[in-house]
Amino acid sequence: MSKSKLQSTPQRKSGPGEYLPDPTQAIERIEDLPQPIDVIESRNVTQHPCPKCRKAVLRHHVKQRTLHDVGDLVSGRPREIRLTYSQHHCRACGKYFSVDTTDLAPPQGQYTYRVMALAVRTVVEDGMPYREASWRLWRDHRVFVPFATIQNWVEAGGKKGVRALRKRLR
Repeated sequence: MSKSKLQSTPQRKSGPGEYLPDPTQAIERIEDLPQPIDVIESRNVTQHPCPKCRKAVLRHHVKQRTLHDVGDLVSGRPREIRLTYSQHHCRACGKYFSVDTTDLAPPQGQYTYRVMALAVRTVVEDGMPYREASWRLWRDHRVFVPFATIQNWVEAGGKKGVRALRKRLR
């Protein structure tokens, strides 16, 4: 072996407080952003009790939705939850309903509760403007949330709350 190979310089690791620029900051095309990590979640059941008459009902459809979650900081990639869930139809009372997925995200929502809480906390507690909060969520947590969406969540927090969410779930 040659002497130059034995005396190679060791890799320098970043330490606390050292500034490392964001590798996605100069990216202008959306195709060049890091691909998300897909997490598969399933709430697909063949039978479920009807919320209205409590009769056991068979599955009618299988649906899928994508939820944006807080990203993986080690790999620097966003995380998307591919949620598969069943929709049921009760013939006795005529009600269509889906399996409960409100532990992950609100009904019809695209973001998990973790993302929503993080975004609102960034604006309310840190006093950060909406645009900067949107950028910080991408930079620090690898989840993109439009600033107008954050504004809607913050403004809804005063009028709506847990009480309004409970009413919608009934």
